[in-house]
Amino acid sequence: MTENLSSAQAMKFMAAVVCSVILAGGLTSAQPMLPPPDQLLSPNQLNDLVAPIALYPDPLLSQLLVASTYPLEVVQAYQWTQRNPGLQGPALAEAAAQQNWDASVQALVMFPDVLKRLNDDVTWTTTLGNAFLAQQQDVMDAIQRMRALAQQAGKLASSPQENVVAGFQNGQPVIEILPVNPNIIYVPVYDPAWIWGPAVWYPYPRWWWPPRTVIYGGLGFGFGTGINLGFFFGAGWHGWGGWGWQPGWGAHNVVVNDSFIHEYNFNGGRRGDHGTTTWTHDSTHRQGIPYARPELNRQYRGFEQNRPLQPRAPQAAPPQQHVTIPIPGERPPVREAQRPEPQPSPPQVRGGVPGQGERLGNRQIPQNAPPAQNRSVFGGQDNGRAAQTQSERGFSSIGPARSAPARMPTAPTAKPAAPQSRPSAPESRPAPPPRRGRGG
Repeated sequence: MTENLSSAQAMKFMAAVVCSVILAGGLTSAQPMLPPPDQLLSPNQLNDLVAPIALYPDPLLSQLLVASTYPLEVVQAYQWTQRNPGLQGPALAEAAAQQNWDASVQALVMFPDVLKRLNDDVTWTTTLGNAFLAQQQDVMDAIQRMRALAQQAGKLASSPQENVVAGFQNGQPVIEILPVNPNIIYVPVYDPAWIWGPAVWYPYPRWWWPPRTVIYGGLGFGFGTGINLGFFFGAGWHGWGGWGWQPGWGAHNVVVNDSFIHEYNFNGGRRGDHGTTTWTHDSTHRQGIPYARPELNRQYRGFEQNRPLQPRAPQAAPPQQHVTIPIPGERPPVREAQRPEPQPSPPQVRGGVPGQGERLGNRQIPQNAPPAQNRSVFGGQDNGRAAQTQSERGFSSIGPARSAPARMPTAPTAKPAAPQSRPSAPESRPAPPPRRGRGG
């Protein structure tokens, strides 16, 4: 049971068994605990995580890794196939191409057993996708490690269904698994515990494993019914060499065949792209499922979407501030209640005759006067005060302030805009006391 484990791993495994015996009161198999979803997985955890799919053929394996990053669409695709059992062959491929899923998920409907397994333990599927997004190189290295261990144990070899090819890519040892028939793929059926032993670091998915006596002559490894892809895509099918996804083992990535996706009208290929590209995750097909790692949320969802939603307080308009600079020797402006017979403000604050300055109400403003600071509908009175202060600055040196408010004489060159409502008092007579109210 521990022949493929190091001594340290074997000791941890035995310790887990002892703990389970103490807790359960009998001998039971150890079941590793799920790590926190935002935790990066160790190489040993990744080994257990990828074990159930590590021996899949390369084209299907790479497609499955991509599809696992969209777990909600995987569930939707499985439920859709259950509601449409009558769709077969080209009709199934065409109907799947009309669904709003990622192309990797659309093409999974041709593999009903694989789609069912991914749906049966969606937690495992989601963890695989999160790990592939956060640790893409580590995941692909783990697959190669598990293939090498299986081959060394004599449990992975070429067969009439698939070719197992050992070689090098970019100076790294690589084991490829490719279909023998370019039109037919056989999905392997195996219990990972028979090949690598029970899970120690990460639990295997809750899939149904057939009894070993009915798998490959009782050896624990076999194949399901061969799937002829030409049945789905017709005469235009180019074989597994032209499938939509291939692993780039040397570069630790997945290569996407855009020509395949475009030819069969899958999502992502309707732009007319051709050739091959390196796969990149499309967050629009995540459909709101949060990412496990904060950096993935920032990368694919944006920083603002990671912050908790809080009600925003209504932003009030900034208060209108009117600053009146006092002039030495001049009396402060009289309050509005003490002004004799205030005149209503005209609709337009500024206007006038060209060449003669502008008018503010019934006052004339020189051409060099600065513009009013407040243009709101509630700023007429304050604008008048500010304009009056500006126009009266030139008269501050004439003499002391008058004992009572009186109208300042206009500039000699300015033409009065309207008849004065009351003649100004002669300079020789003292100004009458201020009147209260609007009566005569």
